[in-house]
Formats: sequence, C-alpha cells, structure tokens
Amino acid sequence: QEMREFKDEMREFKDEMRGFKDEMREDRQKIYKKWGEIANKMGTIVEDIVAPNIPSIVKQYFHGKDMEFFGLRVTKRDLKNKANSREFDIIAVFDDKLLINETKTTPRIDYIDAFKETLSEIYDYFPEYSGKKIIPIFSSLYIPDKVAMYLTKIKVYAMAMKDDSMELLNYEGIAANQDQTRN
Repeated sequence: QEMREFKDEMREFKDEMRGFKDEMREDRQKIYKKWGEIANKMGTIVEDIVAPNIPSIVKQYFHGKDMEFFGLRVTKRDLKNKANSREFDIIAVFDDKLLINETKTTPRIDYIDAFKETLSEIYDYFPEYSGKKIIPIFSSLYIPDKVAMYLTKIKVYAMAMKDDSMELLNYEGIAANQDQTRN
C-alpha cells in the first residue's frame, strides 16, 4: 500500500514538474521575444534622436535651402535587381545633394564598411537622384576618435552628440580633403 502511494506521489510530482518545465519554456520564449523587441527599439531610439537633427545639419554644413524629400526608415527596391531591397535609415534630398544617413547604436568598423559599400549602389535604388552629389553620414550617439578618423579617411561624415545636439565631428577634415583633391 505504501509503495502504491509513493508511486502515485511520484507520478503526481513528475506531472507537476513536466507542467513546470513547459511553463518555464513558454516564459523563456516570451523573455527572448521581449529582449528582441527591446534591442530593436534601442536601435530606433538612436535613429529617432538623429532624425530631427538632419535638417539643421543640412542648413549648417551644406547650406541646403529647400528639403525636397526627407524619409526615415525608407525601404526601397534595387531597380537593377528587383529581388533586392534595402532599408535606409534616413534619406534627405535638397538642392543638388542626396544625403544618406546610417545610424548605429554602436559604431563598428564592419558597419561602416558595409555602409560605404552601399553608397556605391545608391543610384540603383534611387535613379531619380542620379545627378545629385551623395553626402554620406554615419551617426551614433558617441563616436570614438579612432572611428571618426577612419570615417574621415573614407570620406564619410561622422555625426554624434555634442552638448545638446548632434554635430558633424569631421566636417573640416573631409572638406580639407576635398579641397586637396580639387587642386
């Protein structure tokens, strides 16, 4: 009799444990989903901080007057290869210029290199702007000096927080570089 009671208790315990494991598995999946949502939101938070600064950057550094188009998180199809599409963090069209902004929470060289590669294909996505000069800007809340120097070397503007707004960290370096190229 005692053995039978013990077996019943063990079966009941195993059933409870199985239920507990299933519940834990479900909870873990919910947590992973939430972490993914938080990670995605962190990326868009930085984009949301960068975006309102673009019009003033256009005016201050590039003397842009009339913004013809401003797009945040623009998804566009490659018109040469329609199987490819890409999201652009920020696109701003003004005067004779096409500003392309890539924003990252953490500025890494591999992200910058991928952005630089994308720049060579911009007119495949936006042939309507093919006569416009591309202004590439890589943005983050903070860009270390070493990364800003790399961006200057490859002629991509570095934009990060300074005081209470965002500024181009390497504008003079790229402008001087372009002046030397013209001479």
